[in-house]
Amino acid sequence: MPTWSIVLLIVLAVMIIALVALYIFGSKMQKKSEVSQAQMKEGAQTVSLLVIDKKRMKLKEAGLPQMVIDQTPRYLRGSKVPVVKAKIGPKIMTLICDEKIFDNIPVKKEVKAVMNGIYIMEVRGIRANLEVKPEKVGFFKKIKNKVSKKG
Repeated sequence: MPTWSIVLLIVLAVMIIALVALYIFGSKMQKKSEVSQAQMKEGAQTVSLLVIDKKRMKLKEAGLPQMVIDQTPRYLRGSKVPVVKAKIGPKIMTLICDEKIFDNIPVKKEVKAVMNGIYIMEVRGIRANLEVKPEKVGFFKKIKNKVSKKG
């Protein structure tokens, strides 16, 4: 048996082992995520708030309580998170927002938000529905749409 085939078999075996390990790790992480989402929904409250400002900023610069920064893993402290500055009753608070709904939050408007602690999970308009921005169409989607219209 030639040496290149032995090397190829070893590389193939290592790749298969790596894929199995990634699959197991991914399924464990998905289960943890589902459990934490269920816990967050369990403790959620609906609050009326006036959005003052929103932006993506580093966790250290966001002005969040020191306890939140201490609980965050070190490698994530420099990452950018969606931050919303809002007035809840008489208090002005800095809140963290879910990445999926960050673009839908209107600035300088009052909204009803489903929150758990300082984390905004869902937003609805009080007087009218929120404006949903159309999803950006990528380069390949544009080409695909043009081809399907012609054919």
